[in-house]
Amino acid sequence: MTQIISSLADIADRYDVLLVDLWGCVHNGVTAHEEAVAALRGFKQGGGTVVLLTNAPRSRHEVAKQLVRLNVPEDCYDSIATSGDSARAAMFRGAVGEKVWFMGLPFDETFFAPMELIDDPVNIQRVELEDADGIVCCGPFDPHADPAVNRPQFLYAKQKGLKLLCANPDIVVDRGEKREWCAGALAALYTEMGGESLYFGKPHPPIYDLARRRIAALGVDVEPNRILAIGDGIHTDIDGAMGEDIDSLFISGGLAASETKTSHQPDPEALSAYLAKENASPPYTIGQLR
Repeated sequence: MTQIISSLADIADRYDVLLVDLWGCVHNGVTAHEEAVAALRGFKQGGGTVVLLTNAPRSRHEVAKQLVRLNVPEDCYDSIATSGDSARAAMFRGAVGEKVWFMGLPFDETFFAPMELIDDPVNIQRVELEDADGIVCCGPFDPHADPAVNRPQFLYAKQKGLKLLCANPDIVVDRGEKREWCAGALAALYTEMGGESLYFGKPHPPIYDLARRRIAALGVDVEPNRILAIGDGIHTDIDGAMGEDIDSLFISGGLAASETKTSHQPDPEALSAYLAKENASPPYTIGQLR
């Protein structure tokens, strides 16, 4: 059974490294959560290491710029590992071919910026679907439209045998008070229709491999039982942590705020019912990161 804690400080001495989700935990897509920032600063001041582990379909450098705009200070984390970087590496190694059909918004186009660490990268060309070898999906063209609007294109792509590279496995996010669809919803639809989707973010192994490289680059040597994953996505953050055999802290006041009846803290009965329904068992839960 999950333990409802009052603050990160209650369990901080049990861990040396935090893998922290961003959207829904550290910010809401509009501005930073001040209590979350303070909690991460406190963990670092106690000698801990904080790696922001995000399914953002962009490079860590672009995410760092976004964090500045969202008032998330640099002194509350040590490094960033993104689904975007993990997926970009696969793309430049040819995972979906040279000619790709791009799904996403204009600000996602930084996904195609060169990666210095890839030897002999594939020369990626953006083309129309009819000429494509594969699909690069950073998100929907309209984040508020039902993903089903893409069925005609996906049917054509499936018939051609195109693979879809999903740069963000999240299904939805909440931008302030508005819920938006993410690339994960499109990839799930494509898979449901019989297409092949390739995933690189949480809960899939590639992003955790990247996170470990980020930790090692900081000169930190840590055992798995001293790592804590923090997030509000039950099937991304929490399932991913379980798959990696590391502990997790579930933020119930994020995507599952309604189901867990979370205001300051979750309702214990509602939380228990939600976790049972989702077949999840995070060691710890808190309403918001603080």
